[in-house]
Amino acid sequence: MRSSDWRADFRRRWAAFAVGEFGSALGYSALPIVAVLVLGASDFRVSLLTVLAGLVSAAVALPLGPWIEHHRKMPVMVVADLVRFAVVASVPVAAWFGVLSYWHLCLVAVVQMAARLAFDSAGVAQLRTLVPAEHRADANGRFETTRWTANAVGPPVGGVLISWLGATVTMVLDAVSFLVSALLLRGLRVSEPAPPPRATGQHWLRDVTAGWRYILGHRGLAALFWNSMIFGGCLMALVPLMAVFVLRDLGFPAWQYGLITGVSSVAGIVGSMLVKPVTRRLGEHRTLLLGGIGRNLWLGLVPLATAGLSGLVLLAASEFLLVLFAGLFSPSFATYRMNATDDAHMSRVVMAWSITNKVVQPVFIAAAGALAAVTSARTALTVLAVILLTGIAFLPWRTADKRVAA
Repeated sequence: MRSSDWRADFRRRWAAFAVGEFGSALGYSALPIVAVLVLGASDFRVSLLTVLAGLVSAAVALPLGPWIEHHRKMPVMVVADLVRFAVVASVPVAAWFGVLSYWHLCLVAVVQMAARLAFDSAGVAQLRTLVPAEHRADANGRFETTRWTANAVGPPVGGVLISWLGATVTMVLDAVSFLVSALLLRGLRVSEPAPPPRATGQHWLRDVTAGWRYILGHRGLAALFWNSMIFGGCLMALVPLMAVFVLRDLGFPAWQYGLITGVSSVAGIVGSMLVKPVTRRLGEHRTLLLGGIGRNLWLGLVPLATAGLSGLVLLAASEFLLVLFAGLFSPSFATYRMNATDDAHMSRVVMAWSITNKVVQPVFIAAAGALAAVTSARTALTVLAVILLTGIAFLPWRTADKRVAA
């Protein structure tokens, strides 16, 4: 493969990723807003919409992992984008004709999330074959910077567009972003290598669970797997508790709460941009450990905050440092996982990782919410901070962690 060939394809692949991420960020809150404002859905039904999107889509996507593994990844990504275009566009179309229903929104949420899982599963495997190993850290860093930028810019812009044009019109822009992404992916020129052949006589259950078995059979991946579940669960549980703690318990106004979350988005961008210089200085493995330790340290500052300026500064500093190190960690983690996984398991490993996250995170959210209900938000945040610290033990401390079981 000529250097210019893969670099040109990477730029197009990166552009497709950016368009999809910005489109999703624009329409991030559109679906629940449609449920509330257009359909008058209750609080429970709006929450159920989110739960269904996570849990049911994980069940739907489960058998897709082995199928994606043994097929070319680029057509899977294009089809996943087209499916997302169709289901998201169906919401404004149904609203226009007056036939939109709550269960229609549930179906859209599930199918869209399942398509996202399929796209990510195929996309990581495709990127692994496209980008040479020595350039993967830089490529993952660019993707991470794009993701954080989209998360920082997209929701506020989407909120303005929803206010001006309405939620259903904003969903049209979200749908079009997937169509543009599919067209960009169709333009890739470098031919994709043949997918790994399916093993003869393989039982379907063994095929479906191959991703988890591969992860747990590799010391480094297994450690990162548990670290990822702890961090992701605590972070998702933090979101509703943080709102209750800051707005109700400490009495900060909404704009100051928005300032805290805005600072964290900037921190993610900065952290992802530091990946290249830090890796050049420390090496990939030490950068991974630095980010992994750093992102688990700072949540403990949140329960210490009090009302007033000092509390606001402490909360903002905690959020900034947590997300800064998370932005540094994520590209290093993605690179480690790519390098530690062979071509025959890459899609199933990513799918297994994503599905487990979709199941674990609601459990953390529910448990933290129940704890806050019987004690206080401050107590629940303290417990989350302690649990998060335990995640530091689950990092690949050895420089050469290899597979230990079939």
